[in-house]
Amino acid sequence: MINFNLFVLPFFFGLLYMLLAIGKSWYRWISALPAIDKVKVTSGIRHPGQVISALKEVFLEAFIHRRMWKLNPLLGYLHMSFALGWLLLIVLGNMESRFYSGTHLNAPYYPIFLKFFIHDKLVLFFEVYSVPGVFRFIMDFVLLFVLSGLVLAFIKRKHSKWFGMKQTTTHQLTDRVALTCLWLIFPMRLLAESYTAGYYGNGGGFMTQPLGNALVYITPLPSEFIAYTMWWGYSLVLGIFFVTLPYSRYMHIPTEVLLIFFRHFGIQPKKWYSSFTETEVHACSRCGVCIDVCPLRAAEVIDSQAVYFIRGVRDNYVPEEITQKCLICGRCQEVCPVGIKTDALRLIKRRELNSGQATEFRYLSNGHAKPADVIYFSGCMTHLTPTIIRATKGIMTKAGVNYIHLDENQTICCGRPLMIAGKDRQASELIEFNKLLIKQTQAKLLVTSCPICYRVFREEYNIPIRIQHHSQYILDLVKTGKIPLQGNFRRVAYHDPCELGRGTKTFEAPRELLGKVADLVPVRDQTNNAHCCGGSLGIFEISSHQRDTMTKQALEILLEHEPETLATACPLCKKTFSPHSPVKVMDIAELVYQAIPEKELPTISQLPHLSSCFVSAQSRPE
Repeated sequence: MINFNLFVLPFFFGLLYMLLAIGKSWYRWISALPAIDKVKVTSGIRHPGQVISALKEVFLEAFIHRRMWKLNPLLGYLHMSFALGWLLLIVLGNMESRFYSGTHLNAPYYPIFLKFFIHDKLVLFFEVYSVPGVFRFIMDFVLLFVLSGLVLAFIKRKHSKWFGMKQTTTHQLTDRVALTCLWLIFPMRLLAESYTAGYYGNGGGFMTQPLGNALVYITPLPSEFIAYTMWWGYSLVLGIFFVTLPYSRYMHIPTEVLLIFFRHFGIQPKKWYSSFTETEVHACSRCGVCIDVCPLRAAEVIDSQAVYFIRGVRDNYVPEEITQKCLICGRCQEVCPVGIKTDALRLIKRRELNSGQATEFRYLSNGHAKPADVIYFSGCMTHLTPTIIRATKGIMTKAGVNYIHLDENQTICCGRPLMIAGKDRQASELIEFNKLLIKQTQAKLLVTSCPICYRVFREEYNIPIRIQHHSQYILDLVKTGKIPLQGNFRRVAYHDPCELGRGTKTFEAPRELLGKVADLVPVRDQTNNAHCCGGSLGIFEISSHQRDTMTKQALEILLEHEPETLATACPLCKKTFSPHSPVKVMDIAELVYQAIPEKELPTISQLPHLSSCFVSAQSRPE
């Protein structure tokens, strides 16, 4: 018996085209990897542990959609029903077809259209003696599983809030074509198998056989003709879906698999656009979960969210305004089901925009600093909130710390604001100047009040010195008994700054420190999901009114439980919140400083001044 019919050709050629297109992309991305990353790939393939670990994540994320489940169970079930359901249909269909054909080699279309070729066959012993048969029951059950997801997908288009999404993405033409075909594939399979089972009177399962019998009974046209037409329709929508997949949002399906393996082999994003970045871009599913969490939505900015930015990168057209219109707060990448480093991608595009700018800081070449045990680097934004500096220096003086305030008289930027703007070359000049000063102090510890500085010191400076945010450092001083505390602030809400929280995963130290001087009240969105204050240095295309709107949205959530004080660990957040907050906004250092017994506090004259230990850089020449 020849298991072939002309209707299989659209499916076959569509599948062949898709595999060639995906293979071409994979080859291009892998071959374009730097030599060191190619070595990582080769090494990873040779280590079964890494391969197994990657396969496990592929199953959990690409098929089970574990991250989607965490966001919303309905959303997780919807995506899982399509991904896992289709996988099961393919795997079980291959098993079933091999039993029927008696061979392990079958044409790729045979399992897909099996019920057309064996509609009047009862070959398996357990299908003869069971009703309706094990395989037929399982295949119908899996098909029903997929169809239930399809029903949810229809509902989601009209009631996205039920799925935890206030807004969904807009689709391009190829996305619409692919989506339409995807929605038609499984209903066409159901109708094709049902009509075939109804016409022949057997071969169906618990769902397809009764449905087929009913359809044959009520349909005036010849059932054989309708069944054959449905098989053609099934093959056509499959073929069209496969052809459009490489150019639509569904390219994320095979690309996510490759991306997961890249990560498990130790490949990381680069500072410039690379084949790894290209893989990330094509792995974006455009699911839209990043839209709702973006603080810019409160400011009615709806065109620059990560999903639209990444789509623009993929299409090789991203307006400069969209590249610049982002807080770089990291909230979107925390919920991304694929784990795309959206902030890193945005910075890559900003570097491309600003790489030719000629600003220089070479005049910062003659600085000098005297030795000390601890460096205190307050940072630019902390200089705009001097009470934080006074509190931090007062605490260090009380603890008897031999420290130097490195940027007391003439503020020297850490360089991260320039990096956020995409000006890495200019930032590197500031970094080199600061590294020289840090080396001159011979200090073993650097403490900063600014999370922006803290992050860049950790990630970019590569210096052999311990680096702490002041919340971590002060906590150590308290734990070692170097700072006496008394009194207790009532009802304090804590705001996680973006750079300190999501940026460096520093969540526990500030809360533990606050717990020693205050009663913390719960905050609905915190840690990884904390709201940006709106004062981010990362955005340039926004008005002051829009910033205020985001700030008020964040305050509304932070003050839900009516705290008496709002605490933060970032001078920028304090400065941003203070004009709009009905309660007092304080830095964590200020709260601790006020909890020190008054008789123990150092006087202003006891606080060391930078003039005694630091000679600033010469003035910039005209």
